[in-house]
Amino acid sequence: MKEMICIVCPVGCHLTADDDNNIAGNRCVRGAKYGLAEVTNPTRTLTTTIRTTSLTIPRLSVKTSTPISKALIFEALSYMNNVIINKNVKIGDVVIENILNTGVNMVATKNIEI
Repeated sequence: MKEMICIVCPVGCHLTADDDNNIAGNRCVRGAKYGLAEVTNPTRTLTTTIRTTSLTIPRLSVKTSTPISKALIFEALSYMNNVIINKNVKIGDVVIENILNTGVNMVATKNIEI
């Protein structure tokens, strides 16, 4: 049995999932959906930084456009360690398209001028 706390809303229901992935403890449908996703394929929004060639802003903050599988987080971080931004970027610009063939883009969360 797996225990977790739902983070979909401020209530923070204490959820449990049995061996058949039946979710209990939720007060709403969203909690049941979250619990099932968390035990079958947990996802997270990845926020990090990428190196740049700027002397004033050596790292650009970025995030995934949608959550990616939790199992891919470290592989994505490793991939981004080899990326260097060498052009002007505005908030929302795609800096890495389709990271790890997930269909998810890495987008800038800061403006930068090189």
